[in-house]
Amino acid sequence: MNEAVIARVKEIAERVGRSEGVEIVDVEMTGGRNRVLRIYIDKPAGISHADCERVSVQVGTILDVEDVVPGGRYILEVSSPGIERKLVKPRDFERFLGRKARIVLREPLQQRRHWEGVLAGFAEGIITLEPAPGQKICFPLEQVERANLKFEW
Repeated sequence: MNEAVIARVKEIAERVGRSEGVEIVDVEMTGGRNRVLRIYIDKPAGISHADCERVSVQVGTILDVEDVVPGGRYILEVSSPGIERKLVKPRDFERFLGRKARIVLREPLQQRRHWEGVLAGFAEGIITLEPAPGQKICFPLEQVERANLKFEW
């Protein structure tokens, strides 16, 4: 049931996001009795509190009117994905070329599932990662279990 609810929330959030000029990065629901529905938004210039508020009000109103979340009790949070944001869609890997990323693969590559390095390329569904200067590994996007940017302190 959660997958169907999340899919519907994504659809609604995408519609609102287009009208507000923001990208919907991810939607997740956590908790049992105290459910939290999180929507992560972004745009090239960065997200403001006002952006979060506008998306929250519009999405929240639609969710309540259409009774999308069964049981009705949930907390809606809308925020920036943060500096170590998830990389999910092909355009995420294109947009952040040259940035450092942490990637977990579904199956090991060279006996490793966990990789960290600079996103060196993305073409036709193939990610090229540079784990060290002069080294490159390539793998299909479908092989990625989880990926996020890695902030260098």
